[in-house]
Amino acid sequence: MSSQAEQKTSTLSALGLTARSGKNPQITGLTVDSREVQPGSLFFALPGARVHGGEFIQYALRMGAAAVVTDAQGAEIAAKELAESEAALIVTDDPRGALAQTASLWFGAHPETLIAVTGTNGKTSISTFARQIWIEMGLAAVNLGTTGIEGAWTHPLRHTTPEPITLHRALAEARAEGITHVAMEASSHGLDQRRLDGVMLAAAGFSNFTQDHLDYHKTFDAYFDAKMGLFTRLLPEDGVAVVNIDDPKGPEVVELAEGRGIEVITVGRAADARLRLTGQRFDGTGQEILFDWQRGSHKARLNLIGGFQADNVLLAAGLVIAAGGDAEEAFDTLPYLTTVRGRMQHAATRANGGAVFVDYAHTPDAIATALQAMRPHVMGKLVAIVGAGGDRDAGKRPLMGQAAAEHADVVFVTDDNPRTEDPAAIRAAVMEGAKARGAGKLIVEVGDRAEAILRGVDALGPGDALLIAGKGHESGQTIGDDVLPFDDVEQASVAVSALDGAF
Repeated sequence: MSSQAEQKTSTLSALGLTARSGKNPQITGLTVDSREVQPGSLFFALPGARVHGGEFIQYALRMGAAAVVTDAQGAEIAAKELAESEAALIVTDDPRGALAQTASLWFGAHPETLIAVTGTNGKTSISTFARQIWIEMGLAAVNLGTTGIEGAWTHPLRHTTPEPITLHRALAEARAEGITHVAMEASSHGLDQRRLDGVMLAAAGFSNFTQDHLDYHKTFDAYFDAKMGLFTRLLPEDGVAVVNIDDPKGPEVVELAEGRGIEVITVGRAADARLRLTGQRFDGTGQEILFDWQRGSHKARLNLIGGFQADNVLLAAGLVIAAGGDAEEAFDTLPYLTTVRGRMQHAATRANGGAVFVDYAHTPDAIATALQAMRPHVMGKLVAIVGAGGDRDAGKRPLMGQAAAEHADVVFVTDDNPRTEDPAAIRAAVMEGAKARGAGKLIVEVGDRAEAILRGVDALGPGDALLIAGKGHESGQTIGDDVLPFDDVEQASVAVSALDGAF
């Protein structure tokens, strides 16, 4: 999607912006990329991690920008060029927030019901399940996040939480396509960078909080505070918060929401949870769950592997109810929910019955949770393939190895997306943690991911299961600056076919 809107103009004041000079030009489009400026564009020069957008104001002016929004630093960087230009200048302490609010006004009406969910793990599953519940209820719905826009209308996205121009254009286009309900993932990066500002939410969900993204946020407190922006800033007071009360941070989220007078639906196994999971029984293809709501008991079949999927499903159902959906209708849809792509996805089964699953687990907690959740479904040994991404939080690498070695019987350590780092150094950090926790277990380092998957599949006997963790739905592997075709599900299928004589 282009960053410019077609055949649309608006005055600066109509977009809620006031220039220092009092100028009120006609705006023909919005952009954060100086290369996409056209005559009449409103250019947003934002502070960045490496370079300030103010450095590009000079180029935007040369291309015919009618107005520039930036902060004091950006205005100072381009002071000379701005003084010599007829363009209007808007200086604000929060240019990212201004971008989001302006984009919301520019693109116009959104679908009538929007919800968002944040947390370290589970966002994609929860938003996808919410969308599936709505569709089973006969509503036109999509989910928006890591896997793009999926559902009654589809569109690819580059980021879990898109930047505001892309997000608000997508929401406007979704409405134009007849979409009435949207479930969104709210990443910590997106919340910190104000990408979701300007979105009117009916409900917001919290799944869990564990270590991730410390390369960006630096501290746990900063990471948590970024996520809490969903409840302290974005969710209106007449919205509803849906909170996993079993997570150690759950009570804090409840306190923050209730402190603003927001209604809270707690979800979990705790005795005081409003939507309470009271029982689970596992088998080879899924589970049956018991849960309570409004003093009534309910039973449902989930064709989903992993105990944590019940938590995700109930949080999704809670969000649907919080957004105005009928509880009984929502609960009736649960047996029809299907696995989210790359999330505990059944990839292949060997002739001897050994099963292969692919999951996006890429944090210590997610790996531990995935393996623990698989254990009740597995009669034999549990094999895990793990790795860690390069140019990301290095502190979690040995912890990921520890989690795998603690909860699996056999561990293969391989490459994930090494990016610009030395793959061997990343594997060494994961191996260090795995060996420290997996004394007496078979722990093998295999650099080539395809070979690791082949060897993992080869290790499966009757009743065994393999979890390929880390990349989930991704269809490429990033090595250096190149993205090479690689799909874990496809590689698992190829490995099973090769070993069982299908080729």
